[in-house]
Amino acid sequence: MGLSLGPRLLVATHNAGKLEEIADLLGPHGIEVVSAAAFGLPEPEETEDSFVGNARLKAHAAAKATGLPALADDSGICVDALKGAPGVYTADWAETPAGRDFSLAMTRTWEACEAISAPHPRLAQFRCTLVLAWPDGRDLVFEGQVSGQLVWPMRGAQGHGYDPMFQPGGYALTFAEMDRAVKGEISHRAAAFRKLVAHCFT
Repeated sequence: MGLSLGPRLLVATHNAGKLEEIADLLGPHGIEVVSAAAFGLPEPEETEDSFVGNARLKAHAAAKATGLPALADDSGICVDALKGAPGVYTADWAETPAGRDFSLAMTRTWEACEAISAPHPRLAQFRCTLVLAWPDGRDLVFEGQVSGQLVWPMRGAQGHGYDPMFQPGGYALTFAEMDRAVKGEISHRAAAFRKLVAHCFT
C-alpha cells in the first residue's frame, strides 16, 4: 500500500532489547527508529486485557504526544498448560519493587507448571501484536506468533525477556542461545513485521 512513514519512526517502547530487534527489522527499509524514551515520554499504564488493546494504547499515546507516526508492540509468552498465562501479563510476572526481573518471571512460570505436573513437552507460543498509529487516530494492526516449548534450566545469554526458556519448534537452541540474526528471521516479532513490511513497503 506504500504508506508514508518518513525516514524516522517513533517506537513506543522503553525496552532497549525490543528497540534493537525493531531497528534490525526496519533498517533494510531505510527506516531509522527512535524510542519513546528518547522523547522523554512516560510509559503509559497497560490497562487492557489483550495484546492489541495494550499496543493500541501505547501507539496512540506516543503519536498524539509527538505528532509523529508511532509503532507499538505488545508481546508475551502463552503457555498451554497454564491456559495461556502469563500472556498479556508477561511483563507483570517480572515486576519486583526493584524493577523487572525476568529470571524471577521464568522461575515463577516453570514452578507454576511443576505445581500442576504439566506434561512434557510444555508447549508455548510467543505472540506479538504491532500497532502503527498516526496522530489523526488511524491505525493498522499486524500479528505474528511462533510456537515451541519451555525448557529448564534457562539456557543462553542473548535476547531478552523469556528468551532463555523458550525453544522454538524445529530448533535445538533457545532464543537466548541463537545468533540475533537467526532469531530475527523466525521470531513472533519477525512474523508480525513481515506483514507490516508487505503492507507498507511493497
